[in-house]
Amino acid sequence: MIALGSDHGGFTLKQEIIAYLKKNNLEFKDFGCYSTDSCDYPTYGQAVAKAVAKGECEKGIVICTTGIGISISANKVKGIRAALCSDCFSAEATRLHNDANVLALGAAVIGKGLALKIVDIFLNTPFSGEERHARRVKAIESARES
Repeated sequence: MIALGSDHGGFTLKQEIIAYLKKNNLEFKDFGCYSTDSCDYPTYGQAVAKAVAKGECEKGIVICTTGIGISISANKVKGIRAALCSDCFSAEATRLHNDANVLALGAAVIGKGLALKIVDIFLNTPFSGEERHARRVKAIESARES
């Protein structure tokens, strides 16, 4: 299951992503927000991150105007590796090398077409599992404990 969350700036793009997920028969849970009324991105970024960290959802997608604030918020949750991506190469590399479990998008930075390509790549690219990448992911996780 995919966890989704956005603030008001990412609401419209989130609706496009929901349509993509439905079209591809992918289960999702929408953690809000539910309109374009002004709201605070940390609420939704952290709700998605907690669902992924607890194992309730396999991956998450968070969206705000730039993607920056909501990715910072998601990354505050232990066990989350949220990656802000605005190109296809980064989306693929962050899954292959970083085993990122949350994708962050900036709705004002990328258009719908590119966003959906990035989502597709992120959701369909497995972690490589190569020793060097696994070692680095482990180092990221252990750094959070200190």
